[in-house]
Amino acid sequence: MGSHTDSTDPKATDGHTPEGGATGDLPTPAARAGREGLEALLARPGKALIGLDFDGTLAPIVADPEQARAHPDAVPALAALAPKVAAVAVVTGRPAGVAVRHGGFAGVPGLEHLVVLGHYGAERWDAVTGTVTAPAPHPGVAAARAELPGLLDRVGAWQGTWIEEKGRAVAVHTRRAGDPQAAFEALREPLTDLATRHGLIVEPGRMVLELRPPGMDKGVALMEYARRIGAESVLYAGDDLGDLPAYTAVDKLRDSGVPGLLVCSGSDEVTELRDRADVVVDGPAGVVRLLRALADRTG
Repeated sequence: MGSHTDSTDPKATDGHTPEGGATGDLPTPAARAGREGLEALLARPGKALIGLDFDGTLAPIVADPEQARAHPDAVPALAALAPKVAAVAVVTGRPAGVAVRHGGFAGVPGLEHLVVLGHYGAERWDAVTGTVTAPAPHPGVAAARAELPGLLDRVGAWQGTWIEEKGRAVAVHTRRAGDPQAAFEALREPLTDLATRHGLIVEPGRMVLELRPPGMDKGVALMEYARRIGAESVLYAGDDLGDLPAYTAVDKLRDSGVPGLLVCSGSDEVTELRDRADVVVDGPAGVVRLLRALADRTG
């Protein structure tokens, strides 16, 4: 992980610490709040909550989300860290069971302290029981899903776009389109109109627009779980626009006296998280190195 910032470090002026250096070496966030978050985590790891996005954070972004898998070193790093902290929560827009399967989290020794908060917290999978708990699905999702093929055809956005069934949500991906960004922008308004008619909201991401029920986001999920377990420090790592509410939740926890550390799994596609993060790492590989370094330092 990254070396300590100094006056010659080009990132030292924007509150971020670049990645690099030997295993076990942790970055020093330039901002005071980030330093306090890291110090609290290291001082009392048994009271710390580690919150992690899945796609783009634990798993590299791929053209087909069904092919996404956790970085090969992610599970070993999590298994080394999880027993030393209060909990590890994977907070994702995916169904909890899909994230568990794609992450390879089930039945792994050392991951007893891991939960997956799927569908932005509407579902919860607990490693101890291996079961998923969830409320009934929102009826608007099925209604919107039925209209999507016709909508994509009418707006001329069918070519190269595709629909991902997510059970409690439905998403339209544009990454395979001839001009992914143009297709993304062309679909924003019609998909927002469709979502509104069915009591849903649109969650934009990296070349994807997701229609899902309101009331839950990664910030709500993270805040509720942190309070549930009585976390005394929180780390959250993410890479996409859907992670911004979790960043805001960490800021609110800081304001209430719970130290926090914001980590960005670096991406050139989304800069908002990079601008707010205490530490920026190089994608899922960098997140894995950070987790391993934390495990080494809390041993």
